[in-house]
Amino acid sequence: MNSAIKKKRRERARRVLDILRVEFPHARSALNYRDPLELLISTILSAQATDKLVNKVTEGLFQKYGSARDYAAAEIGELEQDISSVNFFRNKAKNIKKCCAKLIEEFGGKVPATLEELVTLPGVGRKTANIVLGNAFDVPALAVDTHVKRVSLRLGLTESVKPDDIEQDLTAIIDKGSWTLGTHLLILHGRKTCKARKPLCGQCPVKELCDYYKGHKG
Repeated sequence: MNSAIKKKRRERARRVLDILRVEFPHARSALNYRDPLELLISTILSAQATDKLVNKVTEGLFQKYGSARDYAAAEIGELEQDISSVNFFRNKAKNIKKCCAKLIEEFGGKVPATLEELVTLPGVGRKTANIVLGNAFDVPALAVDTHVKRVSLRLGLTESVKPDDIEQDLTAIIDKGSWTLGTHLLILHGRKTCKARKPLCGQCPVKELCDYYKGHKG
């Protein structure tokens, strides 16, 4: 990204986030959690599942399992049953058990607070790690999910379709202190207005800053 493009994208990103802050004044994670472990488990479960469904599942799950040791010691079949309404529950149950076993073996049963350590956990990639960092530990972090990817591409804030590259592009143009909030704002905008199949461009508050809108209007 050359300096001219970076400057243009930085200004556009600033204006977009300023507008979306007004649109979503209470932006935060939609997942219910009380501590880093609960957020980690919820985020693992949320892959290709709605936050609403995950919150429904974790309401009972978090009452039953209170620590990493509880998850690691659980019978895999029982854990699968506990999360069976979530997509790919068998694979997620396996990852949760392995993840929590590693937390016990290497981190004293606590969720680590660095990206480098988090991504060593089974079932945890950069997106999950950044969500945990930004929300459970207040460490500036920008997570790229399907909404952030779609909205960023349409707005012209990136040209890449690879999440890691998109993360790099966005962190280069968004102030570090706004990374976590920026993630929430882009996700909420993607859910409410910039939908995948039928974006509601007519009622979009940032349409005049959007490459997609400019290319489709008229």
